Amino acid sequence: MSPWWVVLIVFGLLVALRSVRKIGPTEVGLVTKKFSFKKLSNDNPVAFKGEAGYQADLLMPGLRWKPWLIYSVEKHPWVQVPAGEIGVVIAQVGQPLPIGAKSAVYKKEFANFSDLRSFVQQGGQKGVQRPVLPPGTLVPIHPVGFLVITKSEVYGLPVSPELRAKAGKDRKISPEAVGLRPEQLELVRIEPVPKGKEGVPLDAVGIVTTYEGDPLPSGDIASRLGGFTDVAEMEQAGAPDADVIEKLLGNKHDLHNNYQDFQAFLDHGGKIGLQHDPLLYGAYALNPFLVSVERVPMLVVQQGQVAVIKAYVGLATQDTSGAEFKFGSLVRPGRRGVWQEPLRTGKYPINPRCYEAEIVPTAILNLNWAEATSEAHNLDAKLQQIVAKSNEGFVFKIDLQVQIHVPDTKAPRVISMVGTMRNLVNEVLQAAVGNHFRDNLQSMPAIKFIETRQKVQQEAFSHIKDQLEQYQVETKGVYIQDVVLPEDLVKVLTQREIANQEIQTFQKERASQDERTLMEHAKGTADMQAELARSKVGIAIKTNNADGRVAEAHGEAEYVRATGAAKGAEVEAIGLARAKGYEAQVQALGSNATTLVNVIAALAEGKARFMPEILVTSGGGSGAIEGLAATAMRYVNTAPSAKDGEKSRDTTP
Repeated sequence: MSPWWVVLIVFGLLVALRSVRKIGPTEVGLVTKKFSFKKLSNDNPVAFKGEAGYQADLLMPGLRWKPWLIYSVEKHPWVQVPAGEIGVVIAQVGQPLPIGAKSAVYKKEFANFSDLRSFVQQGGQKGVQRPVLPPGTLVPIHPVGFLVITKSEVYGLPVSPELRAKAGKDRKISPEAVGLRPEQLELVRIEPVPKGKEGVPLDAVGIVTTYEGDPLPSGDIASRLGGFTDVAEMEQAGAPDADVIEKLLGNKHDLHNNYQDFQAFLDHGGKIGLQHDPLLYGAYALNPFLVSVERVPMLVVQQGQVAVIKAYVGLATQDTSGAEFKFGSLVRPGRRGVWQEPLRTGKYPINPRCYEAEIVPTAILNLNWAEATSEAHNLDAKLQQIVAKSNEGFVFKIDLQVQIHVPDTKAPRVISMVGTMRNLVNEVLQAAVGNHFRDNLQSMPAIKFIETRQKVQQEAFSHIKDQLEQYQVETKGVYIQDVVLPEDLVKVLTQREIANQEIQTFQKERASQDERTLMEHAKGTADMQAELARSKVGIAIKTNNADGRVAEAHGEAEYVRATGAAKGAEVEAIGLARAKGYEAQVQALGSNATTLVNVIAALAEGKARFMPEILVTSGGGSGAIEGLAATAMRYVNTAPSAKDGEKSRDTTP
């Protein structure tokens, strides 16, 4: 055999072996035709009709035949989107985008962009494709026809000079090369925002901004599919405000799958810019070139609060407050302005870029003009102690607490007048309270203020109540908590108080001594009670004795009078009898003898012993007289008393 034949056979075998391509199970073969008589168009890097260059048809996994001398085959991995990431598709072939367009029109026939030929034939456009590849996608995509950008890797070969200049030696580019940050290539998650002050995660919503679509109508700041025609229809039908609010708080995400089907969003009239409907909890595969999402806290209205809504979108303003209300305007929900109906306790997925919610406490609100502030609402954070000056020039500070109440039905009117609750506190209430105390105290001595503190407090309550009634706010109480006096005044008051305390001390001591005197008197009286009782008893006894003696004396007097009368009669009778006896004695004895006998008898009756019982006489003769005298003396000594049984009286001198 000729050597040439051997060379040809060997060369043929070599070509045959080189022409057999082995494509791995997750690979595609990018075919490049080395030469051809056909030329590519200037704006298309892929050959669809056998032109030289990158071929539109890929080699799928397995053993594939491509003549080595005509074609070269480059292996590329399938596009794989990891969990939690998205794949942004950029077409490098197709028709050019219309002027002003930022993304290519998507058709269902494009599927997941795995068929480049079908993509081009169906009118696919160059540039950013509106849908993204969701997590878990594994698809063979032409590496020249498309760039697929994920967080971890960029699939495909850039063909534009700008991108090729940013590519590395491996001809790969990074997400930053096309203007994307790695975090933008993740699923958009709407979840609670970081924990608040109390350690509780805050509910959140996603505020959506789109970067493509028709411009907004003049005067609008946000896009709402269909505008507010549905609200106008509800108004005409006489729907209550609550139903209109429910309609506005709803969304139309079912029309475009939460902005994930951006083509459907545009087909239903979606406009560029801020979107009215926010995203709720969930994870969304959104195209970062077309949609951005800002996560903000959800509106939460606690118990004891209402939310007054200031709408910046909606139908034209139409005042419903009435002619008597001259401090702003109120509108029905769905119109621009302050809604006449507030939102009550609940959670609301409301767009804070379209609706500003002013939280109004409807419970009694404590406001402190002091160093301390209320943590419940923090509305008094800027309030400070009231500095006032008396007419003597003393400067002192007052800690004050004011309690106010805003009825929930009047909250929209209050906000329409003052704008915010902070304005009500810092502008209206601060001026009313501060000016009242400064004006009143400048005409009042400091001592009088201290002494009439209760009266000053009551006057302040009346003044503040009158001021706040103009804003339809109720005043529940005004309380002077503390008064910080100047040092000089404190010194004077301290000295005065010390003097007053000393006076009171002296008065107490005096009263104590008086009490002590009374106590000693009482004690002495108590100690003498027994003797006093005995004395009183003795006095009573003596009084009784005296009364007895008086009675006895009266008795004796009566007795003596009666006895005397009786004795007088007796004496008279005796005398008459004696007279008759004397007369008989005289006749019988003679006058001398009768006299002597009667004398002796009288002496005997008196019982007076004036002579001894034995009479001794001289030895002369005894005559009759002597014998008679002796007999008379014996009789006298032995004679009984004049009256038997009568007590004899002692007549002895």
